[in-house]
Amino acid sequence: MRIAGGLATPAAGRRTGRRGFTLLEVLVALAIVAIALGAGLRAAGALTDNAARLGEVVAAQWCADNQLTQLRVTHAFPGIGESDFACEQLGRAYRGRLLSRATPNPSFNRVDAIVSDADGRPLLTLSTVIGRR
Repeated sequence: MRIAGGLATPAAGRRTGRRGFTLLEVLVALAIVAIALGAGLRAAGALTDNAARLGEVVAAQWCADNQLTQLRVTHAFPGIGESDFACEQLGRAYRGRLLSRATPNPSFNRVDAIVSDADGRPLLTLSTVIGRR
């Protein structure tokens, strides 16, 4: 051990028990953290997109439910064929189509309510069976 300026320093080539991180180790650690944060941001973005899609589908389901409930409440037995309807929920406009088809039992018809957004992109299909009174 040499003494330089009154302080003890280790001999050349010998290391003490204390050692810091090398620049390469720090850069690798930063790269790992950056990749993990990027994956987290992508997951958060996907959750946000899914929440917006869920809101659209729920509003479309309300439109379809309203149309099918109206058929039940008015005791209307729909004829075979199609009819269009418009609906507004949560400030958004939706377009829909009721498709009535025969079933093997002539006392019942199957009715599908198909709801699309304002651009015509299908969001939801809800089906029910309505009986003759």
